[in-house]
Amino acid sequence: MAISEGRALLRPLGLINIIVSHVSAILAGWSVNKYIDYSSSGALGSTSGFGNGATGYFLVFALSASVVGVASVVVGAYHLRVWRTDSLSAANAAAVIAGHFSLLAFGFACKEISIGGPRSKKLKALEVLMIILALVQLLYLLALHAGHFLGPNYGPSHGNTAATPGTGIGPKTGNYGTSAASDV
Repeated sequence: MAISEGRALLRPLGLINIIVSHVSAILAGWSVNKYIDYSSSGALGSTSGFGNGATGYFLVFALSASVVGVASVVVGAYHLRVWRTDSLSAANAAAVIAGHFSLLAFGFACKEISIGGPRSKKLKALEVLMIILALVQLLYLLALHAGHFLGPNYGPSHGNTAATPGTGIGPKTGNYGTSAASDV
């Protein structure tokens, strides 16, 4: 069936996205905890033995990008279930926000790598995961828009508001108000 081609693009990307987001959220949470411990011991703001000047900013955006990435995949899973234009707009909005957070974390990861300095293996792994997450989030966003670029076989067509069979989800029927043409 032609409609399933678009879903086939989104399923593996969503799965990869949620796995990378969960793992990076765990590593970012651990790193934030260690960063706070190192900062509170000794001089205020000291990062001796853990990271460099960009580490604090990187950790904030890495944790934010991870959490928003998980939320984006949850909204995308709902879109896969109902496969309508209105759910596409919600999935698109969440994916765009998650993509921007991922790009911010990607930028700070690149800055963290270029500065160098003492970093733990988990922090280095988080840097790599943020780079991967930015790429996967971009591919996920492009897959959401595949119907626009590749034709209606890859996504819900414009105005597809009919209920998906078997889900009971769809627009309410009935006449609500008057049509715009009758007001003229």
